[in-house]
Amino acid sequence: MAKQVFEMDFYGRHITVETGELAKQANGSVLVRYDDTTVLSTACAGKEPKDVDFFPLTVTYEEKMYAVGKIPGSFLKREGRPSTHGTLTARMIDRPIRPLFADGFRNEVQVVNTVMSVDPEATPEMTAMLGASLALSISDIPFNGPIAGVNVGLIDGEFTVNASPEDMKRSEINLEVAGTKYAINMVEADAKEVDEETMLKALMFGHERIKELIAFEEKIVEAVGKEKMEIPLFELDQNIVDEVTALADERMKAAISIPGKLERYDAIDALKAEVVASYEEKDLGEDVDKDDYISQVKMVLDDLERNEVRRLITDEKVRPDGRKVDEIRPLNAQVDLLPRVHGSALFTRGETQVMSIVTLGALGDAQKIDGLGDDADVTWMHHYNFPPYCVGEVGRMGAPGRREIGHGALGERAIRQVMPSTADFPYTVRAVAEVLESNGSSSQASICASTMALMAAGVPIKAPVAGVAMGLVKKGDNYTILTDIQGMEDHLGDMDFKVAGTDKGICALQMDIKIDGITEDILREALAQAKGARKQIMDVMLAAIPAPRDHLSEYAPKYATMHIEVEQIKDVIGKGGEMINKIIEECDNVKIDIDEEGNVAIYHHNQEAIDKAIAYIEKITKKAKVGEIYDGKAVRVEDKYAFIELFEGTNGFLHVKDVSWDRTDKVSDVIKLGDIVKVKVTQITDKGVNVSRKVLLPRPVVKKEDKKEENKNA
Repeated sequence: MAKQVFEMDFYGRHITVETGELAKQANGSVLVRYDDTTVLSTACAGKEPKDVDFFPLTVTYEEKMYAVGKIPGSFLKREGRPSTHGTLTARMIDRPIRPLFADGFRNEVQVVNTVMSVDPEATPEMTAMLGASLALSISDIPFNGPIAGVNVGLIDGEFTVNASPEDMKRSEINLEVAGTKYAINMVEADAKEVDEETMLKALMFGHERIKELIAFEEKIVEAVGKEKMEIPLFELDQNIVDEVTALADERMKAAISIPGKLERYDAIDALKAEVVASYEEKDLGEDVDKDDYISQVKMVLDDLERNEVRRLITDEKVRPDGRKVDEIRPLNAQVDLLPRVHGSALFTRGETQVMSIVTLGALGDAQKIDGLGDDADVTWMHHYNFPPYCVGEVGRMGAPGRREIGHGALGERAIRQVMPSTADFPYTVRAVAEVLESNGSSSQASICASTMALMAAGVPIKAPVAGVAMGLVKKGDNYTILTDIQGMEDHLGDMDFKVAGTDKGICALQMDIKIDGITEDILREALAQAKGARKQIMDVMLAAIPAPRDHLSEYAPKYATMHIEVEQIKDVIGKGGEMINKIIEECDNVKIDIDEEGNVAIYHHNQEAIDKAIAYIEKITKKAKVGEIYDGKAVRVEDKYAFIELFEGTNGFLHVKDVSWDRTDKVSDVIKLGDIVKVKVTQITDKGVNVSRKVLLPRPVVKKEDKKEENKNA
């Protein structure tokens, strides 16, 4: 296929899509240019279905440092494992694509987005999402797209689309929204406490722009799209379905109605194990693949569980644990569980439990981010851990996976909206959320726990943040929105919609769905229901700790700030860091951070060490000011002038006429080397500091006859 180029203007920027020239052996490939941002997106599929019970889709977002003219800083000088941002972007692209493959599709699919050039003003993330959709849509891989995504901002009261990073610093909303031309199917957002109606308008504004991009994609697909390959979809044997249903359906319904998670899961697992064991003992005949048969029996049992849960919720409005659709599970909140940490809190909602621990560090402890954007120092970090014991299992312990990174980032985005500035609270702050028990929405529990831990640590957050996860079960036009979903409802339902915010408004959103899309009415109802739930949760949190403490833990580093002139920074640091290292050593290893504007922050557990370091720095950077009075030492005395040492490193120039009100022929007649002389600073010039002794002496009274004599002599 010869190279073809497609172009469109999109709200002040130019999109170019090239295909037919690069990566031609992939099932589908496009090079997408968004102004100067350039991303190569490819899609490949395995020729044979995998023997698995899920759809094996992999989406990657490859950040190449050459895209911004950088050489990687690692020892190997190669790109290493994906950055946190790269992982989050890959997840963001995966989520709207995944629901648009047919049930039973088992062929492995891999979508690779390689960022090859970055214009900081033109989002590479949404460029990659467009490329991923196009690569799949023009390929021969069966895909029910296309999809597209945009970034929505709210700047000076106006909604914007794909604004520059600099403009987004002023935005009240930072919303990534994706979907098909029919509906929204992925949301990721943080916001500065905006109300539900404004957020809904932002979502619908974004969807209208998505429709424009999809219309562009459809033209490309019509021009160069390949005929979709015929891939047999996995289907259950109807005889097995009928047989297992007759055997286990009623007992499955009874097991699902057990309120307690572990008891319910144990009953369901026991039923499944019993049915599977009965088939394993059967003689199925020589022509039957027994492993495949047993596998299908397990799938039918899973479907019975899924169908009954969904039927109960949609038809009878009954949830597996007996709650009402808008009812929150029992709540409990505690603080100060760990005596030596800087702040700790425990939040429990039903069978989901998270302990969060806050640590305060110096600004120099900030995380250094070296990526495709501007290098940055991150002073607020929120990390999330999901060990296998939290769901009563044995599993791998190690580096965080995509899910843990994503949940940690969601909490970070939500709480960032209420964190104090480093000018008001000059600390690097890290919260670690340890999931101790999980049965649904541990990410939102981590937001609640971390908010309380920050308050317990004395971090002056602007307002507490609470979060809740909303669910959806939809059958035709009949749907039910669920408040505070548990694990079974998340796994078997159609939506996981997480909403976090303060009493004032929304701070973060995240939505994943398993169906084609969500309508405006469903979004509005879910947001309204979540608002009421957040209020209930917040009341319990505030009962445990009503406000941020006005003091820090005795184990947290204390701090003091001061300002020095920019030109004095080199004096405090000294040659090769000699001076600042001396201060640190002599002041019991205090931590000292100095920024390029001369702001100094000093940290130590002992206030005396901080005070000593401040005095040391003040001594180095001290400057004389007009009007100040000093008891200085005469370090040089000449006939017409003397130098008086005001303090270490600064001498005052004393002219003979400023020594006394009486006539003075020589300075040495009044002042000797080494004398302590009281002087006042009268002038500061480029040449130095001028001082006067006589202005501090009583001025002689001149008699009238003396004045007449003076005039006569004159």
